[in-house]
Amino acid sequence: MAVMPSAALPSPLTPLADPAMERAGLELRLKRDDLIHPTVPGNKWRKLTPNLRAAVEQGHTRLLTFGGAYSNHIRAVAAAGAARGLETVGIIRGDELADAPRNWSLALAESYGMRLSFLDRSGYRETLRSLDDPRTLRGLEARWGRAYVLPEGGTNVLAAQGTADLVAELPDLGARDIVCCAVGTGGTLAGIAAALPEGARALGFAVLKGAGGYLEDEVAELHRRGWGRTFTDWRIEHGYHGGGYGRVPAGLEAFAAGFEERHGVRVERRYVAKMLWGLYGLAEAGALPRGARVTAVITGPPDPEGTG
Repeated sequence: MAVMPSAALPSPLTPLADPAMERAGLELRLKRDDLIHPTVPGNKWRKLTPNLRAAVEQGHTRLLTFGGAYSNHIRAVAAAGAARGLETVGIIRGDELADAPRNWSLALAESYGMRLSFLDRSGYRETLRSLDDPRTLRGLEARWGRAYVLPEGGTNVLAAQGTADLVAELPDLGARDIVCCAVGTGGTLAGIAAALPEGARALGFAVLKGAGGYLEDEVAELHRRGWGRTFTDWRIEHGYHGGGYGRVPAGLEAFAAGFEERHGVRVERRYVAKMLWGLYGLAEAGALPRGARVTAVITGPPDPEGTG
């Protein structure tokens, strides 16, 4: 039984000629997961598919999840739930948003039928920290009814295992290959690293400031819970977060705009641009081995034209 709207898989794998990469002795290609689906794109499709399957198999009719005011995950859950005929509830960080005009992202989620509830930031953080506590789950159920609960960003073991499928779409991986992605919660990197063949490596670029150690622990825990072991074929680069989640400093914006102009590929700023910025920075610094083939996973599309 189908539990998600049909997707364009495998996503395109596109070689990209670029003088900076050529000077560094690197071969670059883009894994265009942003083109998987128009409303549930990229790693959101890969992460949500196994979770929606589990929700349906367990008899759930409602999804409940968490996110910020511009959360890609919130929009994707709203769209996927609507396509599957499931109710959706989004718990949004920031009670000051409750009576404010809806931004384009939250308005889009509501247009898919998602019900939004706004929590003050301390309450939001505490709820996320205690999601494994049965008392927290009972409280959510008392408010919203029985629901399949997805964490912020949608990352859990099933989500990480879903992203591992991406590796099967990359032919002939070997010792010269590096597969790169942005890292927000660690699920996509965890899945990629777990699925790589011997010799290939995964490189993540953190979009959060001050997350060194924390994100590594999150990825390692996903590996222990999902695969029963840890892996050593991955690392996270923490130098290209641009000042923190959602921050787009002038240097990052200039890089992204230049990339778009050179290659005709629009770039999402909060995740994808930081990954590419970091990749080019490491290449120009000679920090990547010459002769490597680098696959940059474009995990999601840019915001709609004209949005802020």
